[in-house]
Parts: sequence; C-alpha cells; structure tokens
Amino acid sequence: MTGLTWGMIGGGEGSQIGPVHRISAALDGLFTMTAGALDIEPEKGRDFARRLGIAPDRAYGDWREMLAGERDRPDRIDLVTVATPNATHYEITKAFLEAGINVLCEKPMTVTVEEAEDIAATARRTGAICAVNYGYTGYPLVRHMRAMVARGDLGKVRLAVVEFSHGFHADAADADNPRMRWRYDPALAGLSGQFADCGIHALHMASFVCGENARELSSDFVSAIASRKLEDDAMVNVRMDGGTTVRLWTSSVAVGSFHGLNIRVFGEKGGLRWAQQWPDQLHWTPLNGRTEVIERGSADSPEAARATRIATGHSEGMLVAFANIYADLAEVIRARVAGRAPDPIACHYPTAVDGLRSITAIRAAVDSAARSGAWTDARPPSLRAG
Repeated sequence: MTGLTWGMIGGGEGSQIGPVHRISAALDGLFTMTAGALDIEPEKGRDFARRLGIAPDRAYGDWREMLAGERDRPDRIDLVTVATPNATHYEITKAFLEAGINVLCEKPMTVTVEEAEDIAATARRTGAICAVNYGYTGYPLVRHMRAMVARGDLGKVRLAVVEFSHGFHADAADADNPRMRWRYDPALAGLSGQFADCGIHALHMASFVCGENARELSSDFVSAIASRKLEDDAMVNVRMDGGTTVRLWTSSVAVGSFHGLNIRVFGEKGGLRWAQQWPDQLHWTPLNGRTEVIERGSADSPEAARATRIATGHSEGMLVAFANIYADLAEVIRARVAGRAPDPIACHYPTAVDGLRSITAIRAAVDSAARSGAWTDARPPSLRAG
C-alpha cells in the first residue's frame, strides 16, 4: 500500500515528546514525515526539519506558514500532530480541521470547555479526523483489559483505582526550568497543572477500560511547591455514568515514583491490575480464586492481538503503544479514502469527544477544588441529558 504522509507542529530539537511521536509514527512504515513547523524559533525549526530529511520547501517557520503551504498541495499531508504548549492547541487544531486535514492533538486538546466543544463540532462538520493522544491506551494489555470488561469477565465493575504519579518536578530549586515552568503557568497550561498534564491520562484510562464516562467529581488540589500558581498534586473522586466509582491520584512531587501510571479495576467476579512500568504483565484475580499473570502475547482477545508486535518475553513499551494509535489512524484514513468500513477495533482511538470530556473534567475539578471538594457535574454541556 502507498504510505501516508505526516507532519508535525512543535516537538522540536530537545523536546521530550517530539522524538516519541517521530519514532512511533514511522515504526510500521505507515507514515512518512514530509512536513514540519518544529520550533517557536522559525530558523531553528527549519534547520531541524531539514536535518530530519524534510524537503526545504516543507520545512516551515511556523504553523501558519505550514497550513498555507500544505492546504492546496495535491500531495498535502494526510495527518498532522500538534505537540505545542496547551494554550496553542485550539487555534492550530481548528485551523487544520477547517482545511480538511486530519489532526492528532496532544492532550489536553484545549484549555477551555468552550474551545473543546468547538473542536468537537468542527470535526463533525468538516469530517476530518480529530484524535487526542491518550497514547497509553495503545498498550496491548490495556486493550485486553477493555475487552475483558466488555465481555463481562469481571461482571459489573464496582471500583477503579488509578494514579499517575512522578517526582520529576519535586525540586523547588528547579522551578525555572523551561521544560516544567510552563506546566504551572496559567497563561500557557490553562486552568490546571498536574491534573491537566497527567491526571487526565489516568481518568481517560479508567473511561477506556471501564467503558464509562465521568458524571460528577470531587477534587482536592495542592501546590506542594508554594511558588506554583497551579497544582502539582491532586486527589479526585469520580462517579461514572455507568455506576462505577473512580479514585484518582496524580502528583509531580512524588519523589521515588518514576512513571506511576497504574490502574486497578474491581468487579463482581474479579479484579485486574496493570502498571505502565511493567506493561507486559496483567494480573487477573477471579473472585475466590488465585491470581493469574497474563503475559502480553498470550491475551485471548482480538484487541490485544492487533496491538501486539513481537513475541512474548520480549519487552514492548511506550513507542509501540503510541505506534498503535498511529496504526489505528492510518487504518481509518485509508478506509475513508478507499470508501470501505475500517476495522472496528481500529476505531477505539481517542477522539475529539474524549478530549472534550477531559477538558470538562479539568474544569469541574478546578471548580470543585475551589469549593472545598464540592461535587461538580463533569459532563460536557453538549452531552448532558435534557
């Protein structure tokens, strides 16, 4: 099959997330990087793009130049990834959707609910794909957890406990490091710091696995480093629309926790446990039974099989998880071009509606924390009944 073309905005030299996207998008040979506006400094971005092998006429100085250059090309890009600071996501994503160009936007999709509602509506109106990079749902055993819940292996899910904790922002003396400073600056990050950065990954993971969405929540925010304007630790209780209760903790000052994205799901007939730092094992405990370790590559679901690349016993990781999101998008884009139905398993990628739900949850969590944990509606206005 002819490969698809791909471009990137942000994620330049020295970026933390840029290399992950570039490696993951290319992993299966489904996308070729042909365009980029990679840095806030135009010449620096052009130079880096050329060094990555992008043709000089498609090594752009900024996203507006890239949009103008790609919009009317007969060989324009099939997908653009937006990996810029949070406050810029809305304007860039909307502009490319309006041009009919598919978008994979880093999370959070926007910084306000109103912007998120507009992005979701724009994607519906234009027909362009708008995906949001909750890339951890690409892990094979996360997809197997979802399949186990959906087929009733756990019975009714009662409780999910999720966390995303790390300690890389715990040094108060490092507060001016530009890689972290923007995350606690409302002008760049939006309403929330740690919950918007990592907590919504945990909340989306719970939604993805349990097949339910947040209905209302109660939160407590803390700025453990007092100079920060936004929170660096949050505890959030969530009532889901299917009856499941979610307990969520997220922190960037948890010294000794390196990448603590973990989920436990407890149902009537059993419980599941998975940790992103040990992604190739899923622990399954049936009610009154012994715990079984399910190895990646041996999980009995088509969802896990489609997302598994190499044999059991050889580690897969974050790059492959993100690559699974890109593979999903490639399948859906190709299906649209060919006028056929896509593989239904590929349609599990996070959409603009998932992004909208996350932004609404952020807004609700901020409001709840400001009101001493008062329970707050976490549903997007457009998706509330009546």
